[in-house]
Parts: sequence; C-alpha cells; structure tokens
Amino acid sequence: MMTSRAVSSPRTLVLSVTLRHVRPPVWRRFTIRDDARFDELHDVLQAVMGWQDSHLHQFETGERRIGLPDFLPGPPEDEHRVRLREVLRRPGDRVRYEYDFGDGWEHDVELVEVRPHEPRSRYPVILDGRRACPPEDCGGPGGYANLLAALRSPEHPDQQMLTEWIGGRFDA
Repeated sequence: MMTSRAVSSPRTLVLSVTLRHVRPPVWRRFTIRDDARFDELHDVLQAVMGWQDSHLHQFETGERRIGLPDFLPGPPEDEHRVRLREVLRRPGDRVRYEYDFGDGWEHDVELVEVRPHEPRSRYPVILDGRRACPPEDCGGPGGYANLLAALRSPEHPDQQMLTEWIGGRFDA
C-alpha cells in the first residue's frame, strides 16, 4: 500500500541559506521542489553560494546526518535517497550544511515558506541574496576575515601576497 507522502504532488520550498561565522552575512533565498533529493540541494547550494564543489560536504539536523556514505565516517544517510520533504516540512525547519571540512564552512539552511508547485515553473530560482561568497581555500571564516582586512589595508603585511593569490581585486 502506498503512503500519502509517496503519491503527494510536489510543493515549492522557499529556502534561505546563510553562511555562519561571517559578518556581514552572506546569504541567499531561493526556491526548490520539495521532492528534490539532498544531493540536488547540495548542487543548488554550490551554485547559489558560488562554491566550486571541490570539497566534501554533509547535512545535519538533530541527530540525523545526510551525505555521501562512501566518503564520510559514520556513515551518514545517503543524500541520493533522502528527499527534502522528509526533513524540511514546516517553515522554521532547518538543516546545517557543512562544506569543506578543512576550512569548515557552515551554512544554516532554513525553510522560509511552502508554496503550491506551479507545473510550468523551473527550479531553482534565486529570489534574493547579499554579499559575495568567500573564495575557496581561503582558510574558513578566520582566513576570510584576514583576507578582507589585508585587501582593505595597504599596510597589512599580507596585502600584496593575498592580492596576487586572489587574482587582483575581490569585491565582497
């Protein structure tokens, strides 16, 4: 017998993602279907935040870990098998998305609104956002703060080296 969840029509989720431990905040608001899997959410987060998908990642909510079982200890639940509607059900529901375990980029992903699905709509759609994503491999939130300080100050001892590393100008 099929459950009502298995045959329910898709809905549209409005999600907000905010990069933790970075001030001023780097954030995006976007739509995605609730029948998308967590591997698809990972791809969307990479695109909307501006990451390059060159590091491992995982999702956490409460005691639940979702990610790539072949690459993470534990192992977590397989992100290819868990749908967003199983975890993000009501506005205010959250997951933590961690990207690049070495740099430790943590993101809060929150369900803001549930809308009816519009069959002719394409997803995802970026609705809003602020600030550029930090560059890959800059050392996490602390390294990013140092990078911004160095780029703002010609007197900073690492200014020339970091300006060259970033490829010239970086507009946060």
